[in-house]
Amino acid sequence: MHLRSLPSLAFLALSIPTIAFTQPKPTEHRNTKPADRDRQLQALEYQQKGYQNFFAAKIDKSLDDFDAFLAVFPERKPHHWQRGISLYYAGRFAEGKEQFELHQTVNPQDVENAVWHFICSAKTPEFGIEHAREHFISITQDPRIPMKQIHALFAGNGTPEEVLDAANHAPLSRRPNALCYAHLYLGLYYEALDEPEKSLHHIKKAALEFTQSHYMGEVARVHLHLRTAKNAR
Repeated sequence: MHLRSLPSLAFLALSIPTIAFTQPKPTEHRNTKPADRDRQLQALEYQQKGYQNFFAAKIDKSLDDFDAFLAVFPERKPHHWQRGISLYYAGRFAEGKEQFELHQTVNPQDVENAVWHFICSAKTPEFGIEHAREHFISITQDPRIPMKQIHALFAGNGTPEEVLDAANHAPLSRRPNALCYAHLYLGLYYEALDEPEKSLHHIKKAALEFTQSHYMGEVARVHLHLRTAKNAR
């Protein structure tokens, strides 16, 4: 989940087939069927549409697009943390939990993956918050500020104040980004605890006061939109 920026379709067209399949030999390009290449490009368009639909808070449509992409590139499923986030906002918590468990196999030192797995577990009726804590994924090598403190908070060994203190002491050039992450995950923490007012307070800060242009900055804005729309009904 460390790669947070939104790749362009041109980048996806170049990179994902190379990642998804072994690098072809020069002679193999001549054997690629045009229909197969068209199908791959269409799949990449679905991936891009998935991003766009998620950013527009069209969660179910984003999942349709991500699944259409994975129908062509099934080997990319373990890498698809974006799908896991969409599953959370779709209320499909058990499936989200499974997606983040799968992502753990290819990205084993990411605090964010552990946290999303936690909140999906906490929201799954047959599990709940205590089960989520008991099965919280251990992460020891995520150096980003304030991931160490966020992990300790969800593990039950830290406090919200420690998360914010670490973010506020990040290098000046990185401080707004650190504060965006701090408030986003504090918002998710309080959502897992069913404390919506505290959750919304932090989400607003992540989405508005410390807004960032990367994928997780968009997650904060989508979260704010979905929860305020829910409260207005």
